[in-house]
Amino acid sequence: MLLSEIAREKGIRYFLISFTDFFGVQRSKLVPAASIDVMAENGAGFAGFAAWLDMTPADPDVLAKPDIDRLFPLPWRPEVGWLPADLYTTDGKAIEQTPRLVLKKVLERAREMGYSVKTGVECEYFLLSADGETIADARDSQSKPCYDQQALMRRYDVISEICEGMLNLGWGAYQNDHEDANGQFEMNWMYEDALVTADRHAFFKYMVRSIAEKHGLRATFMPKPFAHLTGNGCHTHLSLWDLAGKRNLFLDSEGELGLSSLAYQFIGGVLHSAPALCAFTNPTVNSYKRLNAPVTLSGATWSPNTISYSGNNRTHTIRIPDSGRFELRLADGAANPYLLPASLIAAGLDGIEHHRDPGPRRDNNTYTDPLPSGTVRYLPSDLREALQELDKDTILANSLGKSFVKSYLKLKYGEWRDFNGRITAWERENTLDC
Repeated sequence: MLLSEIAREKGIRYFLISFTDFFGVQRSKLVPAASIDVMAENGAGFAGFAAWLDMTPADPDVLAKPDIDRLFPLPWRPEVGWLPADLYTTDGKAIEQTPRLVLKKVLERAREMGYSVKTGVECEYFLLSADGETIADARDSQSKPCYDQQALMRRYDVISEICEGMLNLGWGAYQNDHEDANGQFEMNWMYEDALVTADRHAFFKYMVRSIAEKHGLRATFMPKPFAHLTGNGCHTHLSLWDLAGKRNLFLDSEGELGLSSLAYQFIGGVLHSAPALCAFTNPTVNSYKRLNAPVTLSGATWSPNTISYSGNNRTHTIRIPDSGRFELRLADGAANPYLLPASLIAAGLDGIEHHRDPGPRRDNNTYTDPLPSGTVRYLPSDLREALQELDKDTILANSLGKSFVKSYLKLKYGEWRDFNGRITAWERENTLDC
């Protein structure tokens, strides 16, 4: 069915043709329904240099071709439909820098190995005042506000509207809660094929921000917006299935914690590549304020700092909460919805190919009972260190694409230099009288 016919059927007047750039920013053009079929066939033109892509003003336009099978009518504005798109050159060649195409490339490699991939994400966010300066709810001030019923219900209008949107879109939303930080929330929906989850993740961030604005608030997925509060994680659950998507290949009732040897090889690959993986799972300067944070108001940061795995223990990089899947607790709210799963899957498939051993399970509380020095490796201390790890890595570059990784590093090193060129309030407070 043509998009114009769908538009008439659903009452859609405009379409957002949207792509996600390197830095996770969504770029769109608003197309009237009368023109959508032409745009769907030929693509909407963008200047790549105007977005966070490694291009110059001299480069030709890029064409965003929407995935017509992934239409999301905006629940808060149903006359508008959102379409995720892939980028192509004017002569029809796929642009390797496109994060969504990077994920597709990795998923195709998984299929060639005989696997389909299913993922789920837990996207934490804060609801702030309209100016973004303070927690929106002044009464949300407990030291341990997690699951607080009163604070949750004071934001019922926002939370319920977002949840209804997910339900109407058929995502299988099943729970909403107040998280560990004041003003912080999490909303869960069912896991799905990795590309489906990635598109939903991208749309979820847009939906949360938009509905928050509608209610006079500002939503942020920033990893660590407040020094004394728990940061925003994006915990990712993953399992490999057969190509038909019917049999969970990570599930083994006889295996340790209900996982198969294949699952442990995958985990071994993730842990092996974890330092370089951080460049994608924790992609901003601010990300490392969450990973390496001191104790927060609640008493725990809920984020890892060692490259280790455990059972149902939330203090390690990887947690095994149940049989047949694992949870990566490393990623944060700034992670690109497409590059996060792409890099995670790439690392795991390498683990399978090379039969990587994840080593012994660690069941210590890393916050109160750290392992002896030299027992485990530690995560990068800042963005520069993560980029250096990616720079010397070959596993992710070979899987995601060498030219893509080269371009990503170029732009991210530029971000690091920009940060280092800024004078912070801390510097003035501590060194003005030196």
